Amino acid sequence: MAILLDPNQALLLIIDIQEKFRSVIWQSQEMIESAQRMVQGCSLLNIPILISEQYPQGLGPTMPELTAHLPETALFIEKTAFGCYGEPRIQEAIERFNRPQILVCGLEAHICVNQTVVRLLEEDYQVYLIEEAIGARTETNYRLGLKKLYQLGAISSGVEMALFELLGGSGHPQFKAIQRLIK
Repeated sequence: MAILLDPNQALLLIIDIQEKFRSVIWQSQEMIESAQRMVQGCSLLNIPILISEQYPQGLGPTMPELTAHLPETALFIEKTAFGCYGEPRIQEAIERFNRPQILVCGLEAHICVNQTVVRLLEEDYQVYLIEEAIGARTETNYRLGLKKLYQLGAISSGVEMALFELLGGSGHPQFKAIQRLIK
């Protein structure tokens, strides 16, 4: 059952937002900026951040727009499996964080995001898809990927929705900082 996001229960998972994808992703600039805002917001709220990198020797590192705002505690793990849960070190890290709410940003909706989210749902995680921070090479693949994941039980979300749920109210000490990220 879906519930509101809780900062003590949430983990941000960034899937393969790497340099080589920059020029081939549909609406890439919006996707990158949205992922950047999620990283900044989760950093302000002390939400753990896990970043996967698909074969970085060939696809390059995580985009600097994201790494520039990561806290020192962010965890990078390389993978060759498409789904993050297919990489034992990522699976172990997710389990070690012991956070049932997984916020997902990344590439590509119909491949690595798809295979990751399917496995997370099988393991009974609540998965929140941050739609504008997920991408694919084509709009069709983006839409197909999200449609399938929603049919399987993933929860639709967005940067503003997620960050304000995590805040809980305007009395939160990071309210003004989060509000500036959204404007």
